Amino acid sequence: MTTLFKAAILADIHGNSLALEAVLQDIQARSGVDEYWVLGDLAALGPDPLGVLQRLAALPKARFIRGNTDRYLVSGEHPGPDLGKILNNREALAIKMRLASSFAWTIGAIAPAGWLPWLAELPLEMRLALPDGTRLLAVHAAPGTDDGDGLRPRASDEVLRIMVAGSGADLVLVGHTHIPFNRKPGEVRVVNPGSVSNPFPPDLHASYALLACDASGYTLEHYRIDYDRQAIIDAMRRLAHPSEAYITAFMRGENLPPD
Repeated sequence: MTTLFKAAILADIHGNSLALEAVLQDIQARSGVDEYWVLGDLAALGPDPLGVLQRLAALPKARFIRGNTDRYLVSGEHPGPDLGKILNNREALAIKMRLASSFAWTIGAIAPAGWLPWLAELPLEMRLALPDGTRLLAVHAAPGTDDGDGLRPRASDEVLRIMVAGSGADLVLVGHTHIPFNRKPGEVRVVNPGSVSNPFPPDLHASYALLACDASGYTLEHYRIDYDRQAIIDAMRRLAHPSEAYITAFMRGENLPPD
């Protein structure tokens, strides 16, 4: 009898320990998994970055890769408008300042506990072979990068096929866009588990995926889990978090997905 291997695929937790716990409890209710694969954007922007990192590090047999926000926390880089757009543009300057304040807040929450070196050592990608020989690549945004537009679910088959061509994989797992999908535009299947936190409407539940595989092949299923989003809004307000308005808009379904 072949042994079935199961992995939970999580991405884009963004400091939301309530959403993370809801997902982990649902995984256990489905008989658990052999490994957890976590595709980056772990701590920044949400109200409990320290709690998220502590919970993730305590998981048995977990593999991690970095997201762009994980890199920002340790590199000093910041997203948002570049210098050319900030000059003489008050709105762009305000956005840049809010982002800088938000990342500084997260660094202040996790640095005293020693998490910055851990984040700095997260790899860009994870590669492994499934029992049936399928070559798997996991990366936050797209093959070779943790940033940029990522692999978008609305992209044409041709665009997706070109973006994963030469990846050396048969199955590519990504996060970054916060939108779950499962497509095979050519020889390579592309799967996004969706975001644990900060999803786009119409479905605001926490999202993740389960992979089950043996020597004969693999299956992938997406799951959506409800949790107390109002508690996140309340926590952001109570903490006077610099990203309060941004995260509150996500929790209320007011942020629209990228094209």
